[in-house]
Formats: sequence, structure tokens, C-alpha cells
Amino acid sequence: MKQLLIVWHSRTGAARQMAEAAARGAQAAAAELDLADALCVKLLRASDVEADALLASHGYLFCAPENLASLSGEMKEFFDRNYYAVLDRIQGLPYACAISAGSDGTGAARQVERICTGWRLSAVAPALIVNLGAQTPEQIVAEKTVPAAELSRCDALGGLLAATLLMGE
Repeated sequence: MKQLLIVWHSRTGAARQMAEAAARGAQAAAAELDLADALCVKLLRASDVEADALLASHGYLFCAPENLASLSGEMKEFFDRNYYAVLDRIQGLPYACAISAGSDGTGAARQVERICTGWRLSAVAPALIVNLGAQTPEQIVAEKTVPAAELSRCDALGGLLAATLLMGE
């Protein structure tokens, strides 16, 4: 059985919704391939992920918000806490990242890409950035609802990761 680990952090709900959509997409893709029993999708908040979960997985999706032009603190802490524990033990595995942002998202995406380059993971797609247009202090801290079209993109990314894991051998 292949395991896809989806690591997420969210303060306002956007990145969580994106991660959940990707999980649904991964499960749907496995079912379409008639391989639903061959894929385990594990959806974990970044603060709950330890090195053993990374080592038990065959692919990853990292989903977080961009805060002040960089990766959210909780997601960065996940990478800091686990980086050396899995270094040289997960190289070559597929990954993708999804970033929720107010207007840009590229700073956080670049951080994830640099970390994953250090782990020598293999990107299956460019970073998926969902810009929600939150610009005022009130909009930034408010609970978010990710539009269906954007969730569909997340769903497709999860499906791509699932297909990569299931058809890659």
C-alpha cells in the first residue's frame, strides 16, 4: 500500500480546505484507477507530524498559508523539526505544495521548494497558489471560504499525486 501524506497548517481555514480537497482528489483518483485499496491518504496538521509519518509515506503534499511573504510559522516549524531526522532517507519521493495567499504566495512556495530540494524530493507540479485577495487587516484574519474552482485545482493536484504514487512503478 502507498501512503500519501498531506501536511497542512491553517489559521483561517483556507489551507485546510485546500488540503481536504486534495485528499478527496487523491482518493477519487485511486478509485478511478480501481486502486482505492492500494492508497492510504493521511491528512495531518503540521504540528502533529513527526519524522515517522514522513518515513512511512511515499509522497507528500505540503499545504500552508503565506504570512508576510513567507511560509506560516507552524509549517516552517514542521520543516525545522523534521528536516534532519529524514534527510537522506526520503530522497526521490514525489511532492507538491499548495499555498493560500492574500495576493502573492510566491515567497512561501519558494521556501517549500528550497526545503524539498534539500530533501531531494521530486516535484510533480509547480506550486499551486490560491490568491484570495485578502488585503485589509479584517480580511486577512477572517475565516475564508475557498472558491469551488480553486478547490477543484487542489482536487486535481491530489489526484496527480495519487496517480504518480500508484502508477509510478
